[in-house]
Amino acid sequence: MSAAARPQPAEDDAAPPPRVLRAARAARLVAAELARRVWLYVWPSAAGRRNRAYLRERLVALPLLAVVAFGTLGWAYSGVRDDSAYVRDRLAPALVGLANARASLFIAQGEAEENLAEGRAAELSGLSERYRTRVARATQSLNQVTRSGALTVAEEQELRVVSALVVDYTGWIGRAQNHVADPVLRDAELTYARSMLCSTPVAVADRQDRYPPCSPTVGSAATSIVDRVAGLERQLRERLADRAAWSGPVLVATVVCGLALLLLAAGLWRTVSFLRRRFRIRLSVPLAVAALPLLAVPLLTTDALLARHAQKEAVPVADALAKRTSPQTETIAEERPFDGPDPRAIEVLEARIDDGLSDGRLAFLDGVAPFVFPAGLVGAVVAGAALHAYRREYLVVARPGAVS
Repeated sequence: MSAAARPQPAEDDAAPPPRVLRAARAARLVAAELARRVWLYVWPSAAGRRNRAYLRERLVALPLLAVVAFGTLGWAYSGVRDDSAYVRDRLAPALVGLANARASLFIAQGEAEENLAEGRAAELSGLSERYRTRVARATQSLNQVTRSGALTVAEEQELRVVSALVVDYTGWIGRAQNHVADPVLRDAELTYARSMLCSTPVAVADRQDRYPPCSPTVGSAATSIVDRVAGLERQLRERLADRAAWSGPVLVATVVCGLALLLLAAGLWRTVSFLRRRFRIRLSVPLAVAALPLLAVPLLTTDALLARHAQKEAVPVADALAKRTSPQTETIAEERPFDGPDPRAIEVLEARIDDGLSDGRLAFLDGVAPFVFPAGLVGAVVAGAALHAYRREYLVVARPGAVS
């Protein structure tokens, strides 16, 4: 094979062109120079600096750092506090209400089947008190979920459908009671009532159980009461998990706030030291007042971390409310109130989630969140006014010991 016919090595197509490399190098140099200038402006050295120039830079940098620090802190802290209040006052009660409604309907179904199996006795005495109580409790729980404020418009419409299905369900139980003397018609109406409650048919092995298993379905087949309630529970639990997780904007705000607070605290300390060394001012009262909001930062940080931890701990409890509760457990808890609480009972899980969310905050800081940014803004104004006064007093009319 001739040299002309030999294949030439292909050029590296992955390598960027020289123009792109030069542009990237220039962008890095510009960014580095800009960062250096910003750093020197925010963090100037007092060595060899004139008083006028140093105070002018402090006059701009310290108020700006205060606004950035307390602005991001107030936004992030308010978000965490709002999430905690939303979970405690809305999401948790809604999840408890849905679990109560689901368990009460299954208990009512078991009571109806047991009562109607007695035949003529049920026709004369009617259904048991437990059946009526549980149906009323299910309806009340659904109404409480509607009023909780945790649902979106679409979810409220879905819950109204569930409430309407519960009314139809009790109607079919009433028809079965009217036809208690006809076993075929009674059983057919009871079966249809259960199909409204649970779309999964009862397996042959579970027909003797008082509360046969009922696995909720999803998609287009999710038309029963349990399917719809389980869908609402799933959406609320996903919303709880989203609230309990650290979001990207909150993390960015936390990083910016932390850096700004460190620079602000160090800048105030260095400015006070500068005034003591250059102007013989032992303590600048206005700057000390401007630094007072910094004392609340550890408390606010602790409160936010406690609230976020409590929300995270509420996630598995919410999962247990949706997955581990059962009508069997609720019936035993109702029949044997002195046997000790079952950890899977709805009342126990409700107490756990309520206590965890209530204890997951510093109660004396309730209502403080809206004032975080205004406090920082006041500190910025005080610091700026003090530095402006020092410039006029000590630099326009030089005092003894001041180097202009």
